[in-house]
Amino acid sequence: MNLQGTGAIVTGAASGMGRATAVTLAQAGARVAIVDINEEGAREVAAATGAQSFPCDLADPAATAKAVGRAIAAVGPVRILVCCAGVGRMEPIVGPAAVPFDQLVNTLAVNLIGTLHVVKLVAADLATRVALEEGGRGVMVMVASGAAFDGPTASAAYSASKGGIVSMTLALAREFGDLGIRVNTISPGAFATPMIRGAPAAMLDDVIRMTPFPKRMGAPEEFAEMVRYICANRFLNGSVIRLDGANRVPYYSGLG
Repeated sequence: MNLQGTGAIVTGAASGMGRATAVTLAQAGARVAIVDINEEGAREVAAATGAQSFPCDLADPAATAKAVGRAIAAVGPVRILVCCAGVGRMEPIVGPAAVPFDQLVNTLAVNLIGTLHVVKLVAADLATRVALEEGGRGVMVMVASGAAFDGPTASAAYSASKGGIVSMTLALAREFGDLGIRVNTISPGAFATPMIRGAPAAMLDDVIRMTPFPKRMGAPEEFAEMVRYICANRFLNGSVIRLDGANRVPYYSGLG
Protein backbone atom coordinates (compact mmCIF):
# COMPACT_ATOMS: atom_id res chain seq x y z
CA MET A 1 0.00 0.00 0.00
CA ASN A 2 1.28 3.43 -0.93
CA LEU A 3 1.16 5.45 2.28
CA GLN A 4 1.47 8.84 0.60
CA GLY A 5 -1.79 10.68 1.18
CA THR A 6 -3.47 7.61 2.70
CA GLY A 7 -5.81 8.14 5.64
CA ALA A 8 -4.87 6.34 8.87
CA ILE A 9 -6.25 6.11 12.39
CA VAL A 10 -3.94 5.12 15.25
CA THR A 11 -5.56 4.61 18.64
CA GLY A 12 -3.40 5.00 21.72
CA ALA A 13 -0.91 7.16 19.82
CA ALA A 14 -0.17 9.60 22.64
CA SER A 15 2.74 7.45 23.79
CA GLY A 16 4.68 4.23 23.34
CA MET A 17 4.15 1.99 20.35
CA GLY A 18 1.14 3.98 19.15
CA ARG A 19 3.17 7.18 19.13
CA ALA A 20 6.00 5.54 17.19
CA THR A 21 3.46 4.19 14.71
CA ALA A 22 1.82 7.57 14.19
CA VAL A 23 5.24 9.17 13.63
CA THR A 24 6.29 6.45 11.16
CA LEU A 25 3.08 6.64 9.15
CA ALA A 26 3.12 10.44 9.08
CA GLN A 27 6.75 10.49 7.94
CA ALA A 28 5.78 8.13 5.11
CA GLY A 29 3.17 10.65 3.96
CA ALA A 30 -0.01 9.25 5.54
CA ARG A 31 -2.73 11.54 6.82
CA VAL A 32 -2.90 10.42 10.45
CA ALA A 33 -5.69 10.79 13.00
CA ILE A 34 -4.87 10.06 16.63
CA VAL A 35 -7.58 8.71 18.93
CA ASP A 36 -6.48 8.64 22.57
CA ILE A 37 -7.81 9.31 26.05
CA ASN A 38 -4.63 11.29 26.80
CA GLU A 39 -5.70 14.55 25.20
CA GLU A 40 -2.54 16.49 26.02
CA GLY A 41 -0.20 13.74 24.81
CA ALA A 42 -2.22 13.26 21.64
CA ARG A 43 -2.04 16.98 20.88
CA GLU A 44 1.73 16.94 21.34
CA VAL A 45 2.17 14.05 18.92
CA ALA A 46 -0.20 15.67 16.45
CA ALA A 47 1.72 18.94 16.58
CA ALA A 48 5.01 17.14 15.99
CA THR A 49 3.76 15.05 13.06
CA GLY A 50 1.07 17.11 11.37
CA ALA A 51 -1.54 14.60 12.51
CA GLN A 52 -4.94 15.45 13.97
CA SER A 53 -6.05 14.34 17.43
CA PHE A 54 -9.44 13.27 18.74
CA PRO A 55 -9.78 12.63 22.49
CA CYS A 56 -11.73 9.53 23.40
CA ASP A 57 -12.16 6.90 26.11
CA LEU A 58 -12.61 3.61 24.24
CA ALA A 59 -14.59 2.27 27.20
CA ASP A 60 -17.33 4.74 26.23
CA PRO A 61 -19.12 3.47 23.07
CA ALA A 62 -20.83 6.76 22.29
CA ALA A 63 -17.62 8.75 22.64
CA THR A 64 -15.79 6.18 20.52
CA ALA A 65 -18.31 6.40 17.71
CA LYS A 66 -18.13 10.19 17.77
CA ALA A 67 -14.32 10.34 17.79
CA VAL A 68 -13.90 7.75 15.03
CA GLY A 69 -16.55 9.50 12.91
CA ARG A 70 -14.72 12.81 13.28
CA ALA A 71 -11.40 11.16 12.47
CA ILE A 72 -12.78 9.57 9.30
CA ALA A 73 -14.27 12.90 8.23
CA ALA A 74 -10.92 14.61 8.80
CA VAL A 75 -8.50 12.20 7.08
CA GLY A 76 -10.70 9.65 5.30
CA PRO A 77 -11.08 7.45 3.56
CA VAL A 78 -9.22 5.63 6.33
CA ARG A 79 -7.35 2.79 4.64
CA ILE A 80 -5.14 2.01 7.66
CA LEU A 81 -6.28 1.32 11.22
CA VAL A 82 -3.83 0.53 14.00
CA CYS A 83 -5.39 -0.26 17.39
CA CYS A 84 -2.70 0.43 19.99
CA ALA A 85 -4.92 1.83 22.75
CA GLY A 86 -4.95 -0.32 25.86
CA VAL A 87 -4.43 -0.56 29.58
CA GLY A 88 -1.94 -2.92 31.16
CA ARG A 89 -1.79 -3.48 34.89
CA MET A 90 -1.47 -6.29 37.41
CA GLU A 91 -4.95 -6.96 38.73
CA PRO A 92 -5.33 -9.69 41.39
CA ILE A 93 -8.95 -10.80 41.62
CA VAL A 94 -8.86 -12.24 45.16
CA GLY A 95 -6.98 -11.56 48.39
CA PRO A 96 -5.89 -8.33 50.10
CA ALA A 97 -4.56 -6.82 46.85
CA ALA A 98 -7.70 -7.66 44.84
CA VAL A 99 -8.90 -4.85 42.59
CA PRO A 100 -12.55 -3.79 42.30
CA PHE A 101 -14.52 -5.75 39.74
CA ASP A 102 -15.26 -2.56 37.84
CA GLN A 103 -11.54 -2.21 37.13
CA LEU A 104 -11.41 -5.70 35.61
CA VAL A 105 -14.39 -4.82 33.43
CA ASN A 106 -12.65 -1.60 32.36
CA THR A 107 -9.59 -3.55 31.21
CA LEU A 108 -11.79 -5.73 29.02
CA ALA A 109 -13.83 -2.72 27.85
CA VAL A 110 -10.78 -0.77 26.66
CA ASN A 111 -8.54 -3.53 25.32
CA LEU A 112 -11.02 -5.90 23.72
CA ILE A 113 -14.45 -4.29 23.34
CA GLY A 114 -12.95 -0.91 22.46
CA THR A 115 -10.76 -2.46 19.78
CA LEU A 116 -13.67 -4.42 18.32
CA HIS A 117 -15.84 -1.29 18.26
CA VAL A 118 -13.23 0.78 16.40
CA VAL A 119 -12.69 -2.08 13.93
CA LYS A 120 -16.44 -2.28 13.32
CA LEU A 121 -16.76 1.47 12.76
CA VAL A 122 -13.84 1.71 10.34
CA ALA A 123 -14.83 -1.46 8.46
CA ALA A 124 -18.38 -0.16 7.97
CA ASP A 125 -16.99 3.00 6.40
CA LEU A 126 -14.42 1.14 4.28
CA ALA A 127 -17.16 -1.07 2.85
CA THR A 128 -18.56 2.02 1.12
CA ARG A 129 -15.23 3.10 -0.38
CA VAL A 130 -13.80 2.41 -3.83
CA ALA A 131 -11.54 -0.65 -3.97
CA LEU A 132 -7.84 -0.27 -4.87
CA GLU A 133 -5.27 -2.84 -6.09
CA GLU A 134 -6.60 -6.39 -6.32
CA GLY A 135 -9.87 -5.21 -4.83
CA GLY A 136 -8.22 -4.16 -1.58
CA ARG A 137 -9.79 -1.43 0.52
CA GLY A 138 -7.59 -1.27 3.59
CA VAL A 139 -5.59 -2.93 6.33
CA MET A 140 -6.14 -3.22 10.07
CA VAL A 141 -3.54 -4.00 12.72
CA MET A 142 -4.62 -4.97 16.23
CA VAL A 143 -2.35 -5.41 19.24
CA ALA A 144 -2.24 -8.49 21.44
CA SER A 145 0.45 -9.46 23.98
CA GLY A 146 2.52 -12.38 25.16
CA ALA A 147 -0.02 -12.50 28.00
CA ALA A 148 -2.55 -13.82 25.50
CA PHE A 149 -0.53 -17.03 25.33
CA ASP A 150 1.44 -17.21 28.59
CA GLY A 151 -0.86 -15.68 31.23
CA PRO A 152 1.32 -13.82 33.76
CA THR A 153 0.29 -13.79 37.40
CA ALA A 154 -2.53 -11.40 38.32
CA SER A 155 -3.44 -10.75 34.69
CA ALA A 156 -6.70 -12.65 34.20
CA ALA A 157 -8.57 -9.67 32.73
CA TYR A 158 -5.60 -8.42 30.71
CA SER A 159 -4.76 -11.90 29.39
CA ALA A 160 -8.40 -12.47 28.48
CA SER A 161 -8.59 -9.14 26.66
CA LYS A 162 -5.47 -9.88 24.63
CA GLY A 163 -6.49 -13.49 24.05
CA GLY A 164 -9.72 -12.14 22.59
CA ILE A 165 -7.73 -10.03 20.14
CA VAL A 166 -5.81 -13.12 19.01
CA SER A 167 -8.99 -15.16 18.69
CA MET A 168 -10.83 -12.64 16.56
CA THR A 169 -7.96 -11.95 14.13
CA LEU A 170 -8.70 -14.78 11.70
CA ALA A 171 -12.46 -14.44 12.15
CA LEU A 172 -12.31 -10.78 11.16
CA ALA A 173 -9.97 -11.47 8.23
CA ARG A 174 -12.42 -14.04 6.91
CA GLU A 175 -15.46 -11.83 7.44
CA PHE A 176 -13.81 -8.85 5.76
CA GLY A 177 -12.29 -10.86 2.90
CA ASP A 178 -15.00 -10.00 0.41
CA LEU A 179 -14.57 -6.33 1.32
CA GLY A 180 -10.85 -6.42 0.58
CA ILE A 181 -9.87 -5.52 4.16
CA ARG A 182 -6.87 -7.33 5.62
CA VAL A 183 -6.68 -7.90 9.40
CA ASN A 184 -3.50 -8.84 11.27
CA THR A 185 -2.37 -8.71 14.87
CA ILE A 186 1.03 -7.93 16.36
CA SER A 187 1.68 -9.62 19.69
CA PRO A 188 4.52 -7.65 21.28
CA GLY A 189 6.68 -8.82 24.13
CA ALA A 190 8.22 -6.38 26.60
CA PHE A 191 8.66 -3.00 24.92
CA ALA A 192 10.22 0.10 26.42
CA THR A 193 7.00 2.08 26.79
CA PRO A 194 5.43 4.06 29.65
CA MET A 195 2.90 1.25 30.23
CA ILE A 196 5.52 -1.32 31.18
CA ARG A 197 7.19 0.89 33.76
CA GLY A 198 4.51 -0.12 36.25
CA ALA A 199 5.52 -3.78 36.14
CA PRO A 200 7.60 -5.20 39.01
CA ALA A 201 11.34 -4.81 38.41
CA ALA A 202 11.97 -8.48 39.17
CA MET A 203 9.49 -9.48 36.49
CA LEU A 204 11.15 -7.24 33.90
CA ASP A 205 14.58 -8.59 34.84
CA ASP A 206 13.28 -12.12 34.30
CA VAL A 207 11.75 -11.20 30.95
CA ILE A 208 15.02 -9.75 29.67
CA ARG A 209 17.10 -12.61 31.08
CA MET A 210 14.85 -15.21 29.42
CA THR A 211 14.69 -13.48 26.04
CA PRO A 212 16.90 -15.54 23.69
CA PHE A 213 17.98 -12.63 21.50
CA PRO A 214 18.36 -9.71 21.65
CA LYS A 215 18.46 -9.53 25.46
CA ARG A 216 16.62 -6.26 25.87
CA MET A 217 13.18 -4.80 25.61
CA GLY A 218 11.80 -3.92 22.21
CA ALA A 219 11.94 -0.37 20.87
CA PRO A 220 8.62 1.26 19.89
CA GLU A 221 10.16 2.04 16.50
CA GLU A 222 10.56 -1.71 15.88
CA PHE A 223 6.85 -2.15 16.42
CA ALA A 224 6.14 0.70 14.00
CA GLU A 225 8.40 -0.93 11.40
CA MET A 226 6.29 -4.09 11.64
CA VAL A 227 3.11 -2.07 11.12
CA ARG A 228 4.59 -0.54 8.01
CA TYR A 229 5.60 -3.97 6.71
CA ILE A 230 2.08 -5.31 7.24
CA CYS A 231 0.71 -2.37 5.27
CA ALA A 232 3.12 -3.10 2.41
CA ASN A 233 2.67 -6.88 2.11
CA ARG A 234 -0.74 -7.42 0.50
CA PHE A 235 -0.65 -11.20 0.99
CA LEU A 236 -0.26 -10.94 4.76
CA ASN A 237 -3.70 -11.49 6.24
CA GLY A 238 -5.29 -13.21 9.24
CA SER A 239 -1.93 -13.58 11.00
CA VAL A 240 -0.78 -13.08 14.58
CA ILE A 241 2.88 -12.04 14.60
CA ARG A 242 4.84 -12.44 17.83
CA LEU A 243 7.33 -9.59 18.09
CA ASP A 244 9.17 -10.53 21.26
CA GLY A 245 12.75 -11.70 20.66
CA ALA A 246 11.46 -15.30 21.09
CA ASN A 247 10.58 -14.58 24.72
CA ARG A 248 7.88 -16.57 26.45
CA VAL A 249 6.59 -14.87 29.61
CA PRO A 250 8.03 -16.64 32.68
CA TYR A 251 5.98 -17.57 35.70
CA TYR A 252 6.34 -14.90 38.36
CA SER A 253 4.59 -15.15 41.71
CA GLY A 254 5.36 -11.77 43.23
CA LEU A 255 2.94 -8.88 43.26
CA GLY A 256 5.11 -6.26 44.94
